[in-house]
Amino acid sequence: MPTVQRRIFNDVVTGFWSLAAPLYNLPVLQSWVYRPAQTEVIAVLREQGSRRIADIACGTGIMADRIQRELHPDEVYGVDMAEGMLAQARARSAAVQWLTGPAEALPFDDGVLDAVVTTSAFHFFDQPAALADFHRVLRPGGVVAVTTFAPEGGLSRLTSASPAHAPSPEEMRELFSGAGLTVIEQHRVHRPAWIQPVADMLTVGRKS
Repeated sequence: MPTVQRRIFNDVVTGFWSLAAPLYNLPVLQSWVYRPAQTEVIAVLREQGSRRIADIACGTGIMADRIQRELHPDEVYGVDMAEGMLAQARARSAAVQWLTGPAEALPFDDGVLDAVVTTSAFHFFDQPAALADFHRVLRPGGVVAVTTFAPEGGLSRLTSASPAHAPSPEEMRELFSGAGLTVIEQHRVHRPAWIQPVADMLTVGRKS
């Protein structure tokens, strides 16, 4: 996507989520749509023993706060471009470090993190650029965990007028490989049978 088009798209998305932040916190929406994927990512972080973690496109900070409270790592960062989201995140927790920035240019030095995670937002990113920057900020052996909506086709382009794209499982593996990440796990997020139409996928990769 041309740089100008990407910038306009990012501005539109950021503006929308700044206004929609209160709706994002609705318990029903969180429980049914977002929480299952977040729970699986937290399980990955626990298994990997990650101590310095960044949640990208953190929204109102629900998952970053869960990471801090449930895993007690050394450092937890929540990164988002929407100031409306970050205002609610800062009110939620003082134990998480909240930062403003895009997924494609993270506000971290090279090789400083054990894990970079993002849930339910990857379709909005410049995906190759974001994964390249995730790789940059990871230490050797660090992991990236990404959940994506609609990975099984049919909704790969979320709207006809939008550049938002939800990759297939095969596309995710290619994207990870292209960024220098070895895929170590990939599966559909586990949900109750009645909500299975909400199809999302977890992909985990490791930096060599």
